[in-house]
Amino acid sequence: MSFLQNMNSFEDIFMQMGDNSDHELIPLFTAEDEEIMDKEQIPEELSILPLRNTVLFPGVVIPITVGRDKSIKLIQEANKKDKVIGVVSQKDEDIEEPEFQDLNRIGTLAQIVRMLKMPDGSTTAIIQGKKRIEIVEPVQTEPFLRARVTEFREEKSAIDAKELEALEESVKDLAMQIINQSPNIPSEAGFAIKNIDSLSFLVNFVASNMNAEVQVKQELLETASLTSRTHKVLAHLSRELQMLEMKNEIQDKVKTDIDRQQREYFLHQQMKQIQDELGSNPVQEEILEKRKRSADKKWPEEVEQAFEKEIAKFERMNPQSAEYSVQANYIDLLLDLPWEDYSEDNFDLKHAQEILDRDHYGLEKVKERIIEHLAVLKIKGDMKAPIICLYGPPGVGKTSLGKSIAEALGRKYVRMSLGGLRDEAEIRGHRKTYIGAMPGRILQSLKKAGTSNPLFVLDEIDKLGRDHHGDPSSAMLEVLDPEQNSMFYDNYVELDYDLSKVMFIATCNNLNSIQAPLRDRMEIIEVTGYTVEEKVEIAKRHLLPKQLEENGVSTDFLEVTDEIIERIVEDYTNESGVRGLEKRIGKLVRHRAKQIALEEGYNITVKPDDLSRILGPSHEKDRYSDNDVAGVVTGLAWTPTGGDILFIETSLTQGKGKLTLTGNLGDVMKESAILAMEYLKAHSDALQLDPQVFDNWNVHIHVPQGAIPKDGPSAGITILTALASAFTQKKVKKYLAMTGEITLRGKVLPVGGIKEKILAAKRAGIKEIILSERNRKDIEDINERYLKGLKFHFVTEMIEVIQLALLKEKVVNPLKVA
Repeated sequence: MSFLQNMNSFEDIFMQMGDNSDHELIPLFTAEDEEIMDKEQIPEELSILPLRNTVLFPGVVIPITVGRDKSIKLIQEANKKDKVIGVVSQKDEDIEEPEFQDLNRIGTLAQIVRMLKMPDGSTTAIIQGKKRIEIVEPVQTEPFLRARVTEFREEKSAIDAKELEALEESVKDLAMQIINQSPNIPSEAGFAIKNIDSLSFLVNFVASNMNAEVQVKQELLETASLTSRTHKVLAHLSRELQMLEMKNEIQDKVKTDIDRQQREYFLHQQMKQIQDELGSNPVQEEILEKRKRSADKKWPEEVEQAFEKEIAKFERMNPQSAEYSVQANYIDLLLDLPWEDYSEDNFDLKHAQEILDRDHYGLEKVKERIIEHLAVLKIKGDMKAPIICLYGPPGVGKTSLGKSIAEALGRKYVRMSLGGLRDEAEIRGHRKTYIGAMPGRILQSLKKAGTSNPLFVLDEIDKLGRDHHGDPSSAMLEVLDPEQNSMFYDNYVELDYDLSKVMFIATCNNLNSIQAPLRDRMEIIEVTGYTVEEKVEIAKRHLLPKQLEENGVSTDFLEVTDEIIERIVEDYTNESGVRGLEKRIGKLVRHRAKQIALEEGYNITVKPDDLSRILGPSHEKDRYSDNDVAGVVTGLAWTPTGGDILFIETSLTQGKGKLTLTGNLGDVMKESAILAMEYLKAHSDALQLDPQVFDNWNVHIHVPQGAIPKDGPSAGITILTALASAFTQKKVKKYLAMTGEITLRGKVLPVGGIKEKILAAKRAGIKEIILSERNRKDIEDINERYLKGLKFHFVTEMIEVIQLALLKEKVVNPLKVA
């Protein structure tokens, strides 16, 4: 609110005219003036002066600056005549030449009190409102607006004198409070408010001078009832007073805070002076310590320049400012990062081979690939470190392989788990402008390692997440690209960091979930599962000694034979790795520890009968059953946890040739079933089948364990054999399993995961396996001990599968399929 803003305007006008100007004071409006004004007649037609950004109320005197040509002509002509005009505010103040449709309907009859020519050449008119008027219809638009008008009468409400007096006192009281709390309003405003003895003029005076939008003032002007108008003014004054009190309270708090800060600043300056005199300034000591560390630091020239710039900025900072600790942390990070600190590699390949053999049994092909990489590094010397991805099922030793390689090379070992990581800032860091910002985990790990060439294991890279925070797998593209990672940019450090000497080893269980550009940057080394024999050796050499040591049991108290370990592997685990096996052995050792602690009697050697008592009942696992039922064939499948066998079951019922597929099958597997069915229909003569049988029998194909989703093309020849067996009612060869993709032309295509599938077949007691001819090379790459006891049949045509798999003998009680 800005009371007496019009009086201030008068003062400004008269000052511009000079002290010697002859001007009269405009008196306050009295109750007598109000009575005289009410009796005055309103002309039928009036010249209409549009007001751009104010509203004139009856009784109120305001100065207006006249700038538009039409307005100047109107004022000049009216000033020569009766000096009476109509004043109406515009609906939109931005309209330069308003027409009647741009004006409000209700305005004010006004009298020109005085015309003033200002020193700058502009014209100012002082006008006083008389009565409210309503525009009836326009009369002319040139050279200025004229309209037929009528009086807008005030509604008389039945209100007693006491209530009028109370309303008047309320308005004055609120207005005085605002004047007292606002330092910008002159004291004369209070004098003016106190000396107004008309409620109508008081409300008009306050409404004209209060700090409100033109639309709000126009609404007050158009309110016919004095009581309603008074209540609206009171509501606005109350809000204005609340805002003013809140503003003053905030200013007092700010002033208090500023005073406190100034006091603290002076105290700190005095403390600094005292510390300087005593020679013990902790801030200067901290800066000197940082400079001393930088003198011995090996880092690139641009990093040194950035450090000097940041430390100079740090010296100029107030230790009490919020940025001080942020800057100190940033400088400490620059000093802590091992920019050009490298550990010396140990390229003794025999030593490396010994370490790998000591820590991991088997995995010859993987070890050979790792030794090859180390050999190239040894010969080339400055070669950028390779980026290796160890891919295989859980529990086969991928992560521990990285640790062994680090020990073999003599490098620091750093592991970073990426499982569930969803925020890109975890890789690249946050910008320093954010509260709590920190560098990404890549640079944090290097800081912890203390060298710029550690062996960095990126664990579970296939489980990187993605959401609205960003795509961290895309951020990893720069980290794992040898052509880019020499200038890795962290958002917090804001300087390029050379990661090209870091040896990155990623691990994953599923290559398909890694995006193609990221997969392309890595050297994939497959780490396959173990055979039963290998698991027994791993348990003897590593798992059992580890569990004995962790549980405080010596070999004098527990002996586990190879037969017991093999029994545990076959009956209590079903995995490609050895994680579950380690848990079972740990259970055995803890049971023996309990017996020792309770001083119970026991045999040192674990017996087969002890297993069910200690480990519980053995697992029911899928094993080959028999070939007594037509349409049941054993297939081989790959899963993220290794290989497994699955049974394809087919049954026939009389009907109209409907094909039903169940068992939670994916689209690819369903298409394989359709392909197999169409092939049999097209080659029914080769199976000596009547083509009509396919129209007379409904076929139901089911794959057990329906809660587990199944998909992929590798069950193609298994489904084909199951359908052929069902329609011919012939037995399938005993202890036979198969895997391979089929085509509509009758071809058998190769599939993946051969080693895992072979291990699963051996665990299930399978003796013969049918594969695609193009999978022969995969078999040749597998160590012979994995293939012991297995016979392989390689085929190229689907008819060969049927000829190999089906016997001439029919099942007992065969269906009469015709």
